[in-house]
Amino acid sequence: MIMWFDIIKKPAKGKMYSKKVGNKTVSYGQAGKAKDGGKRIRPNTSKGDAYCARSNNIKGDWRKDPNSPNNLSRKKWKCHGNKSSR
Repeated sequence: MIMWFDIIKKPAKGKMYSKKVGNKTVSYGQAGKAKDGGKRIRPNTSKGDAYCARSNNIKGDWRKDPNSPNNLSRKKWKCHGNKSSR
């Protein structure tokens, strides 16, 4: 029997989101608010473009794993290559 606390996991300290993948939880995204008190993730802004360009240059095999923290964050930012779109 699956209980509610088996499905919903708190993200790791300092992370905003979590996703349950199999029997483990992947935490991703910086916690907290932006300087102006709004949401931190704002696609289609210069900040979004900067994040997408920076995260696109991360080394490793994160592109092969759809549940890697970098891929999940890039999906939230709506990254396509080095640009963030709507």
